[in-house]
Amino acid sequence: MSGKPKGAPRLPPRWFIRFAWAVHRAIYRFTRGRLGLYPPKPDKWGTMRLKTIGRRTGRERIAILGYYEDGQNLVTLAMNGWGEAEPAWWLNLQAHPEASVELAEGSRAVRARAAAGDERSRLWARWREVGTDVDAYATRRPTETAVVILEPPTEASPMATMTATPA
Repeated sequence: MSGKPKGAPRLPPRWFIRFAWAVHRAIYRFTRGRLGLYPPKPDKWGTMRLKTIGRRTGRERIAILGYYEDGQNLVTLAMNGWGEAEPAWWLNLQAHPEASVELAEGSRAVRARAAAGDERSRLWARWREVGTDVDAYATRRPTETAVVILEPPTEASPMATMTATPA
């Protein structure tokens, strides 16, 4: 027995998940951004390209993530394909919260933080509406999945001076 709670959905093998991520990134690069990113719809999440600074290397790191909009904020889950480990992009954001995102409609600077308390509950409930069965997938992880809010940077933030550019 795997030790996972009964009812937790089956995941494809890790190699397949990593392969799918590589294909998604390749489609984005090959089409020079014309394909690979799409805006969220009322009942479906969209995809964005997140640029972070590596916590150990100091180099730019890129991940393509699902998200939905909550006012001016973008909301995503630190899930790493529902694997046990925290995703590297989330660890990078914890070390360097300033980042930028590319959306289907353009780029913007953001500042990351984890939702907590009632805010986390509200945003998680919204994921239930736009995503697959997040509660069942979350049971596969040994720790609580962070709900990550990417909000406009404050004026004091170094990223606040970045201007939006078309994608």
